[in-house]
Amino acid sequence: MKKILQITLVFIALIASSNLANAQLQSQHAVGARFGSATGITYRYTMSPDKAIEGILSIQGNSESSRFRLVGLYENHMPLYNDFTWFWGFGGSVGSYTHKAYTNAQGDRFDKYSKLALSIDGIVGAEYKIPQAPLALSLDIKPYFDFLEESGFRIWDGVGFSIRYTF
Repeated sequence: MKKILQITLVFIALIASSNLANAQLQSQHAVGARFGSATGITYRYTMSPDKAIEGILSIQGNSESSRFRLVGLYENHMPLYNDFTWFWGFGGSVGSYTHKAYTNAQGDRFDKYSKLALSIDGIVGAEYKIPQAPLALSLDIKPYFDFLEESGFRIWDGVGFSIRYTF
């Protein structure tokens, strides 16, 4: 996973340094799905050709816990090459962590409980707008600093791939 991220970031840096592009955000609205460690729904509103706000409603879970998070981001989009753009931004999120009730191997019972989730988020990625279709594909990393649940900085938890319908 670490190697894939390094290759992706090098690829984005190389394309960004080429300065051959003139593409910018071409649609006012984009709605779709985000896949990765936290799968969910994404909506982006374009405020100007290079500025947008994005909301992500993500849900993540496993056999022991589940997480719900609503993320708000302010993004700057810059041209890469033809229909490729790269973007970076910042924002925050609020949500909850729910730890499910379970019994461990020794027979000890643990009850269900929930905690508030609050964080500062960042985002950096690349997007490809398919020229003859109202679709955009993006790959990003969304690191965040979680204040309440195991306070700390998380980088790898936020890798995502999004497919959006643009209009």
